[in-house]
Amino acid sequence: MFRFAAMAAMLAVVVSFPAAAETRIGVVDLRQALFSSNEAKAFSETLQRDFSDDEAEVRRAQEEARKLKDRLEKDGAMMNESERNKLAAEFQEKVKEFNFLKQRLDSTVASRKQSFLESARPGVDAAVQELLEEHDLDLILPSEAVVYVKPEMNLTEELLEKLNR
Repeated sequence: MFRFAAMAAMLAVVVSFPAAAETRIGVVDLRQALFSSNEAKAFSETLQRDFSDDEAEVRRAQEEARKLKDRLEKDGAMMNESERNKLAAEFQEKVKEFNFLKQRLDSTVASRKQSFLESARPGVDAAVQELLEEHDLDLILPSEAVVYVKPEMNLTEELLEKLNR
């Protein structure tokens, strides 16, 4: 029985080998192509412009908290307990403000990035489909899933060109 199962497995490997040899596979780095595209660069500039004031506010709160901490460390030993407690409370309040502002900014930026990715998805899918057809491929894999690829089968640059059209 074992011999029969081994023969059947061997036969399956031999029969499937020619089919696997005919499979044409391309590789793309989707992240690199998408984030190097003209659309992504324009989005990045818009994002920077839209949130520059918010980033400045976060940096301001961070700097104020740092100054309060430095003052507390430097002069805290010379202050009476009431002054030290008041300064420590101010510091804690500034840290809370910084954390709130930073979290709000990060959340808003992440939401905008997600919206960009969702809006870019149809264009990426269409460009990948064009690559499949132009190169007569059966499969396109993301570069993260591949250990090695021949340079001629790495289609990232072609994908980028299609995205920039």
